[in-house]
Amino acid sequence: MRRTAPEGHGPVRYGPHLPEDGLPVLPELSAALAAAAATADGEPVGGGTALREAACGYWQRRGLPVEPAGVAAGPGAPALLLALTAALGGDVLVPRPCAAWWAPYARLLGRPVFHVATPAECGGVPDPYALMETVRRVRAEGGDPRLLVLSVADDPTATVAPPDVLHACVEAAVAEGLHVVSDETWRDTVHAPHDSVQLSPAEMRPDRVTVVTDLAGALLPAGWPAAIARFPADEDGTALHARVLDVLTAMGARIAGPIAAPAAYALTEPEPVTGRRAAAVRLHARVAAAAHRAVVEAGAVARPPQAGRHLYVDLDPLRPALTAHGVGDAQELEDFLAARLGMPAPGGHRFGDELGALRVRLSTGPLLGRTDDERAECLTSPTPLELPHVQRALIRLKSVFDDLRDDAQRWEPPR
Repeated sequence: MRRTAPEGHGPVRYGPHLPEDGLPVLPELSAALAAAAATADGEPVGGGTALREAACGYWQRRGLPVEPAGVAAGPGAPALLLALTAALGGDVLVPRPCAAWWAPYARLLGRPVFHVATPAECGGVPDPYALMETVRRVRAEGGDPRLLVLSVADDPTATVAPPDVLHACVEAAVAEGLHVVSDETWRDTVHAPHDSVQLSPAEMRPDRVTVVTDLAGALLPAGWPAAIARFPADEDGTALHARVLDVLTAMGARIAGPIAAPAAYALTEPEPVTGRRAAAVRLHARVAAAAHRAVVEAGAVARPPQAGRHLYVDLDPLRPALTAHGVGDAQELEDFLAARLGMPAPGGHRFGDELGALRVRLSTGPLLGRTDDERAECLTSPTPLELPHVQRALIRLKSVFDDLRDDAQRWEPPR
């Protein structure tokens, strides 16, 4: 992960990768990849028939029917979002904070990006009133907002948007003439799926929403780039799909032939894939909850993680201690915590937050161990938090934050 600029404190140009699960590759996926490795034929732009049909089945099971002609596949969600942004034109709106890879791809095209505050309940979805005000302000200043990118299950905040909050946001976006791209990379990693109703914006306004899902979220290893997009099933959606394929063609952005085979296999959701996914979600939910307890008990602020394999932490209550360590902004906080924790701790500035805010995203993958054997043991253990290597990692996390709490208390002015 490179710094933001030669001085280290300029605009963020490159963000961190998606939080990886840290687990060994599922053997059935490896077998599918190996079986396709001898095939010389590549996938067509937008994905071959087998891959797109598998994507249709995946969405059908989630109440989002689509025909293969309304699906496009690409080598990762960033390529699809870049193509969508180029095809739709205009300015881009995103929540603050948001996934690290959303804004840089719009800026790559020379498109202005406007961050919109999120509601208190969750991240990933802009507050509807703040969204409408931002759109009107941008237009008053001569801008041309056309695209809103949001996520129901969010990176970086690890929260899930309640249906009423999501509905109000989508209705506000449509009322302002925006097309919505719903990043649903993390929808299958919700920690307690039966405790809440998870909806897609495409269920609310199917004519104005394109869904993008990176398979690295829950189905494939992060190093096997593959993503799918579902377009509206009307004339405008067909035209948008065609423009996106044009952009993907110009970029040469197609899924590698061998990767398409395990991607299609995973999208059919056979038992080995669903079993691994469920086990991985349970594991990361437990580790994330333990990490959340550690940081909150030390005085930091973080919403309870509800999805994914990460949590988003605000260390402003510990600012006096961090100031004593020479930490005054998110980049310095990133460097400080990464060195002490021995794992990446990307600062909030990479996710659109202000540089001066002391926020970081912590991932659970690095807490599962250093070897494939240790990580695999986490999957099969009924008590993964009691495994020695997981305990050591959590103790180190807790120790770093407890030390900051103790330092902050020493630096508090007398009352």
